[in-house]
Amino acid sequence: MDAGFELLRSEGSHRIYGKQSRRVVIPFHSGKILHPKIVKQVIQAIQND
Repeated sequence: MDAGFELLRSEGSHRIYGKQSRRVVIPFHSGKILHPKIVKQVIQAIQND
């Protein structure tokens, strides 16, 4: 992930990225594509930084 976020940890099927005091949780399933609604939510969370 770009925009200054770094991978903090990976738990099960979720990856937690952080930047300063903000966290963004992204579901991760190997070989599967994220639903467009989830992609939109992640982009909005990153842009609200």
